[in-house]
Amino acid sequence: MDTIFRDYSNVSDAVKENYLLARTNQTVEFVDKMVKKYSTFDKKIKIWDILDSLNTLIDVSDPDMSLPNIEHAYQTAEKIRQDGHPDWMQLVGLIHDMGKIMYLKGTDETGTGKKKQWAMVGDTFIVGCKLPDTLIFPEYNKYHLDKDNPLYNTELGIYKEGCGLDNVKCSWGHDEYLYRILMDSRNSNTLPEEALYIIRFHSLYAYHDKKSYNKFMSEKDKQMINYLTLFNQYDLYSKSDICIDKNQVRLYYNRLIEKYFKNSYLYI
Repeated sequence: MDTIFRDYSNVSDAVKENYLLARTNQTVEFVDKMVKKYSTFDKKIKIWDILDSLNTLIDVSDPDMSLPNIEHAYQTAEKIRQDGHPDWMQLVGLIHDMGKIMYLKGTDETGTGKKKQWAMVGDTFIVGCKLPDTLIFPEYNKYHLDKDNPLYNTELGIYKEGCGLDNVKCSWGHDEYLYRILMDSRNSNTLPEEALYIIRFHSLYAYHDKKSYNKFMSEKDKQMINYLTLFNQYDLYSKSDICIDKNQVRLYYNRLIEKYFKNSYLYI
């Protein structure tokens, strides 16, 4: 029998709570505060130390896995590698969830800690406009604190049609955080634009899976969406409770890190 992924019909109370708190509290004001807080990049840490730290983190929003996040990172990367995709995409498979390192600077109160993760993990959505009913647990939309603001509760909200996803604000999470880390001048890398796009939007399922935000797409988005949907197949369908022997593959991925990153560390 095939495994069914992203089945939220019988999930734990912790998963439900994570989505309820995110849908309620992820407002335009909250996102702006998180962007400001996490844009200092004042902590230096080795890339492998970030990845290894994910050994201690279990994503409370994920209905498909109960293993530490590092296992999912290796599974995604290895499946992409097995299918012969470019090495930059393999590397993205390994690092795409590294933004969850924000828990080192986060708090449970703001949903960025180890216990409360509602501003770190789970599906993201665009703030500043009406929430689509294609989101997981659409019944939670009614609790969104921006829902009665006339600036934010229309289909386009504060945006213009065709403005491009680069110009919208997504609910805060590990995608946006890692994207901003990699865009900082102190974290020099040669990852292609496609890689950065995948990193930034891979949790925006309402966009790349449900097509709810097509009205915001620019020409760039129309060119990039296929990379995002391709990557999503590996992010999702590589999940397994069978662990990969990391000692066998670490040297290979270390070469990719050395190829695409100027330094062995990042400022986070």
